[in-house]
Amino acid sequence: MSEQLPTVYIETSVISYLTARPSSSLLGAAHQLITHQWWEHRNLYRCFISDVVIRECRAGDPDAASRRLASIKEFPSLTLSDQAIQISEEFLARHLMPANATEDALHIAIAAVYNIDFLLTWNYKHIANPIIQKRIFTYLHNLELLPPLICTPEELLGGEDHA
Repeated sequence: MSEQLPTVYIETSVISYLTARPSSSLLGAAHQLITHQWWEHRNLYRCFISDVVIRECRAGDPDAASRRLASIKEFPSLTLSDQAIQISEEFLARHLMPANATEDALHIAIAAVYNIDFLLTWNYKHIANPIIQKRIFTYLHNLELLPPLICTPEELLGGEDHA
C-alpha cells in the first residue's frame, strides 16, 4: 500500500518570491533563494493553489503577472467554496484577523476546508503569525476542522536535508 504525498497549498507570496526579479535586499534575496530551493522539491508534495491565488497572481504589472501565472499552471486549483467564504468572514467578524486581511483569511479557510496538510507562505503579517495562528486554530478546532500547518518554504525544506 503506497502512502499519499503530503498536500501543500501554495499561497501567493511564495509565487511572488519565485517569479520576482532578483531582490536588492538581503532578506528578499534570501527568501527568493530558499523559495527556488523548495520549488526544486515540490514533487515531494501534492501542491494546490486556489481561485484566490490565481486572482492575486493576475493583479499588477502584466509581465510579472504573466510569470506568476505561468509558474502555477501545473497545479490544480481549489474552488472557493461557500464554506470557505463563511469561515473567512467569521475570522474577520470575530477579530481573529485584521479587517484588511480578507484575502489572507480566505487562503487559510480554503486550506482548512480542503484538509490541506501545509499552507506555504512568506506572509508573516497575517498568515505565518503565531498570535493569529493560535486564534484561527482554536476557532477551526471548534468547527471540527483540522487547520493546515502554516510554514515557510524554509521550514518545509527541513534545513539542509534537501540541499
